[in-house]
Amino acid sequence: MNQEQFSTRFPLGTHICREPMPSMREMKHDMEVMKEKGFNFIKLQEHWQLDEPREGQYNFSKYHELIEHAQMLDMGIYLGITCEQAPNWLYEKYPDCRRELHDGRKAAFQAQSTLHADGKPGPCFDHPGAMAAQLKFMEALITELSVHENIVVWNVWQEIGYWPEMLVNGRICYCENTIRVYREWLTEIYNQDINSLNTHWNVNYPSFEDIVPDRCERPVCIPQTYYYKYFIDHIHTGRNLKARYQAIVANDPLKRPVFAHKGGPEIGSGVDWTYAGCVDFLGSSNYPAWGCGHSWDDHRQKKRLERHDALLTEMWDGLAFKMDYIRCANREKAPIWAAEFQGGPISTDFHLGRTPSAADMRRWMLTTLGAGATAIAFWVTRAEIMAPETNGFSLLDSEGDTTERLEEIAEIGVRLQTYAKLFHTNNKPQAKIGILINEWNYQLLRTMPFAPEAYIYDLRGWYKALWDMGIPCDFVESSRLKEERTKNYKLLLAPMPLSMSHQVARDLFDYASNGGAVVLEGGCGRLNEVAMAVRGQMNSEIKEALQVKVDRFALVREPAEEDRWSQEERTWGEYEEAGFTQGTGILKGTSIKANVFIETYQCAPEDVCLTWQGNPCGIVKEIGKGKMWLLGTCVGPNATAYKEEVSLSGIKQILNNNGIFSSHVGRLLIQKRILSEQEAWFFTNPTTERVTEEVVLPEGFTSAKTLLEGELLIKEGKINVSVESLDVSVVVLER
Repeated sequence: MNQEQFSTRFPLGTHICREPMPSMREMKHDMEVMKEKGFNFIKLQEHWQLDEPREGQYNFSKYHELIEHAQMLDMGIYLGITCEQAPNWLYEKYPDCRRELHDGRKAAFQAQSTLHADGKPGPCFDHPGAMAAQLKFMEALITELSVHENIVVWNVWQEIGYWPEMLVNGRICYCENTIRVYREWLTEIYNQDINSLNTHWNVNYPSFEDIVPDRCERPVCIPQTYYYKYFIDHIHTGRNLKARYQAIVANDPLKRPVFAHKGGPEIGSGVDWTYAGCVDFLGSSNYPAWGCGHSWDDHRQKKRLERHDALLTEMWDGLAFKMDYIRCANREKAPIWAAEFQGGPISTDFHLGRTPSAADMRRWMLTTLGAGATAIAFWVTRAEIMAPETNGFSLLDSEGDTTERLEEIAEIGVRLQTYAKLFHTNNKPQAKIGILINEWNYQLLRTMPFAPEAYIYDLRGWYKALWDMGIPCDFVESSRLKEERTKNYKLLLAPMPLSMSHQVARDLFDYASNGGAVVLEGGCGRLNEVAMAVRGQMNSEIKEALQVKVDRFALVREPAEEDRWSQEERTWGEYEEAGFTQGTGILKGTSIKANVFIETYQCAPEDVCLTWQGNPCGIVKEIGKGKMWLLGTCVGPNATAYKEEVSLSGIKQILNNNGIFSSHVGRLLIQKRILSEQEAWFFTNPTTERVTEEVVLPEGFTSAKTLLEGELLIKEGKINVSVESLDVSVVVLER
C-alpha cells in the first residue's frame, strides 16, 4: 500500500491502539481480522511523553513493527500525533511553560496518561522553549517513520482544543508568553496605531503593551474579553496547528496529506474555517449515541427517551448536522474525514451505553456519507482496556473475532469500494441555501449567560427544519461573503444576528442587490462588533436598506407557561404572552410561533409580511435584483420545540417564496453525491413505518442500483424506492 494506491479506494479503517497498548500479539491479530473484513487502513496514535521519555532519547520501535505488519497486509497507516501529553522533563526544564488560568493559578496538571482527553490542555506552546522541543520531537518522529510508504495520512492534532474548563477548572492561557503574542497580534491588526484601537474599542490605552485581557470570573461583554477569546481560539491555537503542519511538510519527503480533527464542530462559530485553513483538511469525531439532542427539544420532555425519537436525533443531529458543518468549513473539494467514528457502545466509567446493532451501523454510516464524508475511521478495533472507557467503543468485543456490527460494516465497505471514486470524492453539490456563521457575533454572544445557547439552538432548529423538508443546506462563514461561490446561493439565512459589523451588513446588501435573498432574524445588529449599543437598536446599514425602525423589543413567553429556556422574571411586565405572528401580504394565510423574543417595527405598509398583535414584526423588501427579509423573532426553535405544523408551513412558505423547494415531494428525504457519470442518492426514511415512493429521475440515467440490495427498474424515467423506518437506502445512478 502507498499513497497512490490508497487514493483509488474509499478509506475505511479503524484505530488499533493508543497507550497503554494491548499486547503486540493482539494488535497484529486484530489487524489481520480487519484486513479480512475489507478494511484498508489502520490508525496508530503516538504519544510524545512515552516516545521521548528523556530529552533527545526517542524510541519508535513499536510503531515500526506495527507499520511493517500493516504493509505486509497491504494496509495503509493513519498516524495520529499527540503532543498535549508532553514529557515530564519538559516541565522540569521549562517550569514557566505551564499554562496560567484566568485567576492567576498555574495549571498543575501534566498528563501521565492518554486519558483524560489525550493529555489536554498540555503546556503552553507560546513558550519558545516548549515550541522548539515539540517541533524537534516531530522532526525526529517524521524523519524516522516517513520511510514507510504505507503511511497514507498524518494527523497533527487529535480533537483540536484544550478543554480547560473541564480539565483544570479555568480559562487559559494568561501566561506572559501568550499575552505577549496577543499584544503582537493586536499591534498587527490595528496597523501599529494604538489610537485606532482606542477609537474602535472606545477605550484609552497609552500603548499596546498596556493592554491586558479581562480576567473576570464571569466573562463580561466587552472587547477585552472576547477579542482575547477570539485570539485564543484562532491565533493561539491556529499558530500551534500551523507549526505542527509545517514540521511534517518539511520532514516528509513523500508529501503525504496532513490533517487534524475536532471532537465535533463548534456550532455557531467560524473557528473551524480557521483550522481547516491551517492544514490540508479538517476532520471530526462522530459519536452519535453520546447524547440525544438538546434539553429544550420536545422529545427530551418525556420521562424516558423513546426509541424513534432517539434514533432519529442520532441521525440528523448527531451525524448529518455536524458533518455538514465540518464539510462546509473545509476548502472546496478537500477530503472530509470522519476521523473517529463510533464502533461500539459508549463507555464512561461505570456507565455503559447500548451496543450498536447492524441497523445502527448502517444508519450511521450512510447518514454520514450523505452529509459528504469521504472517509471513515472507526474508534476502536477491540474493546478499550483503560478504565475510564473500559470495554467500550469497539468493533470487536473483549473476546472473539466478529460481531454483528462489524459484519454489517464489512458488507457496506465492500459495496463502497465498488464505487470508490463516487464516495471518496468531496462531491456533495453546493446547496441553494446557506446559513450564515458570523464569528464575531458568536464571540460576543458567548460572553452573555443566556444568548449563546439560544443562538445555537435557533441555528440548529433552522437546520432541522430544512432537513425535515428534504432541503440540503450549507454553512457560510461571514468572512467568505465576497467569494464567488457565495453568489451561487439563492438564499442566505442569518439566525439571531445580535451583533453585526457594517462590513457584514454591506456584504449582505451587495449579495441581495446581485439577486440573492437574505433572511435576517430580529435583534439584527443591536450591538456593533465591539459590543456597543447601536442607536435605533439595529445596524444602520440594514436599517437604511429596509427603511425600517424598531418599535419595540420584548421577551416572549413559552407556550402553556412552560419554562425550557425563559430567563427568570425580575418583576412584572417583562414578557409578552406566548403567541403566533400572523402572515400578511406575501405571507398571507400563514402563522409562525414567536420564540425567545418579539421585535416590532415601523415601516412602509406594503413591506409588512408578519404582524404581532396588529403591529409589523416581519418585513420583506426588494433590494436591487434580490430581497431582504427581517423576521422579528427566533424562528428556528419551531422545528425542535413546541413543534406544530402551522409554524413549519409558514417557514416553508418563506423558503418557497425565495425559490427554495424540496427536490422530492414525499416522505423520503434525499441527499446527493455527484460525479459526471454517476450519482449517489441517499433516501432517508424519518417516519415510523416502511415507505415506498415513486421517484422521478433526470434524463440520461440508464442504470439504477441500490448500494446494498441490487438493480432497480427504471420505467418512464422513474424508479420505486422502498426504505424501512429510520433507515437509509443509497441508490447509485449511472448514465
